[in-house]
Amino acid sequence: MPDDDNKPYRVGFGKPPKPSQFRKGLSGNPKGRPKGSRNLVTVLERTLKEKVVINENAVKQLVNQAASGDLAAMRQLSALAGSAEDEQLARPERQLDQDDQEVMENVLKRLKKYATGEENENQ
Repeated sequence: MPDDDNKPYRVGFGKPPKPSQFRKGLSGNPKGRPKGSRNLVTVLERTLKEKVVINENAVKQLVNQAASGDLAAMRQLSALAGSAEDEQLARPERQLDQDDQEVMENVLKRLKKYATGEENENQ
């Protein structure tokens, strides 16, 4: 096979002169980002996926801050309540036993009477 060095080589855009080209097996940026190092997005994703234990006192503090008008706390509480609601909707609905069902029916009847004004007429 003929030697490639003897062929004419056109220097131009994307074709640097042979003596200034990188040698085979050597990087153009030897002190660049090391292999296996993580970028900001990867670190952030892993951190956000970690499980966090929520302390009851932390939730009470969040509610108190939201009640005092802290907008950031309101946003966090809203997101937390939304995720809790989604989780509750995913659970199967529990059935009430007979006694509880009767109590709930009586409470609903009383509320309907109160809403229509019938309770005041009976007294």
